[in-house]
Amino acid sequence: MKMTCQLRVFLVAILFVLPMQAQDSAKTAASPGLAASPSAALLKQWNEIGRKLIAMAEDFPEAKYDFKAAPSTGTFAERMIHGAAANYFFTNAALGQKPPSDQDPPRAQFKNKAAIVAYVKKSFADGAGAIKSKGDKGISALVIDPFAADVPGNANKEQIRLSDLGYGIVEHSGEVYGQLSVYYRVAGMIPPESRPKK
Repeated sequence: MKMTCQLRVFLVAILFVLPMQAQDSAKTAASPGLAASPSAALLKQWNEIGRKLIAMAEDFPEAKYDFKAAPSTGTFAERMIHGAAANYFFTNAALGQKPPSDQDPPRAQFKNKAAIVAYVKKSFADGAGAIKSKGDKGISALVIDPFAADVPGNANKEQIRLSDLGYGIVEHSGEVYGQLSVYYRVAGMIPPESRPKK
């Protein structure tokens, strides 16, 4: 009888404990993770837009690299070079180097698609390396703003947090991505990110 009473108590306890434990597990699985650190958050955004532009650079046919979406625009290759070149405004500032030229490298500097793809990849890898090397403390450092909110008279006369400059370049890369999506559509193609996922 004593054994039966203990067994009943044990079974009742299991009936209450197991559902509570299952609820706790469900809460844990549904709860969000910790927010990324400042440098990790920037790195994630940097790498994501880099992935998209690299996919475009690799995907667009070499025969169409000098295609223009309209007569007044640059070519696909020139826009891709511009996007990659702009990354060095962030990377050079992060590494304490002088800013790059305001002029993009000339198209003639890149003899083929492979050279442009390599340049785009390198520009994002260099920026990612700079973000990692700075860490959270360094990414908050003040640097000279090469753009100063796009007011030419203020360029290189104001300071900006390095992370804010990085996010500005990420935004710029997103704008280039949007422009190049138009090139795809005008050329009768679908950008890689817009294709059905397999």
